[in-house]
Amino acid sequence: MNTFPLFFKLEDRKVLIVGGGDVALRKADLLSRAGACITVLAPSISHEIQALLSDSKHELIYENYNKTYMTGVRVIIAATDDEILNHQIHADATELNIPVNVVDTPHLCDFIFPAIVDRNPIVIGISSNGKAPVLARLLRARLETLIPQGYGKLAKLAGDFRSEVKTKIPTLTGRRQFWEKAFEGPVSQLMFAGNEAEASAQLQADLDKTASIITEKHTENDISTEPQTLQNNVGEVYIVGAGPGDPELLTFKALRLMQQADIVYYDALVSPQVLDLCRRDADKVFVGKKRSNHAVAQLGINELLVNSAKEGRRVVRLKGGDPFIFGRGGEEIESLRAHSIPYQVVPGITAANAAASYAGIPLTHRDHSQSVRFVTGFLKAGAPNNNFKSFLNTDETVVFYMGLHSLARLTTGLIDAGRSSDTPIAIVSNASMPNQQVLTGTLADIVELQEKNQLPTPALLIMGDVVALHHDLAWYNLQNQQKNNNSDTTASNWLRGGTAATPKADHTSQQAHALSMVANLATADDGLEQLVIG
Repeated sequence: MNTFPLFFKLEDRKVLIVGGGDVALRKADLLSRAGACITVLAPSISHEIQALLSDSKHELIYENYNKTYMTGVRVIIAATDDEILNHQIHADATELNIPVNVVDTPHLCDFIFPAIVDRNPIVIGISSNGKAPVLARLLRARLETLIPQGYGKLAKLAGDFRSEVKTKIPTLTGRRQFWEKAFEGPVSQLMFAGNEAEASAQLQADLDKTASIITEKHTENDISTEPQTLQNNVGEVYIVGAGPGDPELLTFKALRLMQQADIVYYDALVSPQVLDLCRRDADKVFVGKKRSNHAVAQLGINELLVNSAKEGRRVVRLKGGDPFIFGRGGEEIESLRAHSIPYQVVPGITAANAAASYAGIPLTHRDHSQSVRFVTGFLKAGAPNNNFKSFLNTDETVVFYMGLHSLARLTTGLIDAGRSSDTPIAIVSNASMPNQQVLTGTLADIVELQEKNQLPTPALLIMGDVVALHHDLAWYNLQNQQKNNNSDTTASNWLRGGTAATPKADHTSQQAHALSMVANLATADDGLEQLVIG
């Protein structure tokens, strides 16, 4: 952040505006809504300002600027078109340690007027730090359409009940959960529908019911027990797919539950940008697994989820990609079910979909691939693999998760099993992220190409004739391309030409991106674990 967002209390505080034109009018309008006592200093003051500030709490001074008028002022706005005067106002304010804003001159501003979404008492400020004020206003306009006016009334209702809720619900976690249910349930719906009295009655009923439950639990326990240590209701676990890394690929439901979490257990492949969207004050615990390096064993993760929910907490288990595609989500909910813990599962965009889409490689194509198979490519060290003969179908696309570290073994096994050495294959690294890379080749040369280019993990492999379409269909992060192909042979590629009679081209190669789910793949099984979609 270049500036830190703060909200000034200006109710009945003196604010000085130097200038009497349209710019001064806009600032005076905003400040008057905040209850400020406004002094406008200018030799000429517009009729609009005079009408706006007709209240006796405001003052209009028809004089040239003088430093003496800064006495007792909380903030100062310079709204003149005189550059020399604006610099003088800034210098005088700085000498007196009074925050000053020189309109449209960011380097002379101690604070910035944001674009404001006003749902009093809910206020949202949007700032571009003076770089793009028009963009900030456009964002404000978009938010205006997304945030109902009823949120302001809902906030006022919450304010009316805040003290009573604090008295009747002694724990911070309990109060948070109570308000979350109120803001997402019937109370909010009644308020948005304009039924304010019914919303208030519903909130009171919910509070009385919650207080009654707490009282019953307190009676059942030792009377000396502190209220804060009373056992809360069992919480809930949300198994959330974080997608491949780009936060814009999250679902609305994933984002909503991430904002509700009391604690977040996240994997190595959850991007920092996605993690930042979780509730700021939620506990965030890393439980990631990278190949053979496991921060927390799976059984330990299961236990953490169960124990946190039993403490009454809302738990988000945040997984890269999709929880049910090599993500061990099934194992975790089996554990939750065994302990009668309520849970929800939110699907995410798995690495295969992201890698293929962002690399311009369709996983299926009516002319060239009628099915797709997802396979874990990481084999147990030294374990024999007898499954390669199942990957000889040229009408199928195969995606290998966790295959980069066993690339030589995979390619050799596939060729030895009978797959053509000319079969196109792509390595997709850091899918959907700005550092996305894609490297394409064939089973015969991809190992050599990877040794030369060193694409990093997380990455996955896409094998099949559809990989040849990448050259034409790639669209994302093209500046990172590395072409290893001959343009003449690419031009004659039979997939691009649409006819099987034309010889297949030599490999093509490009860098792009793909976020793999390697951290969540099972590593203890021999052979290849696979998912087939026909």
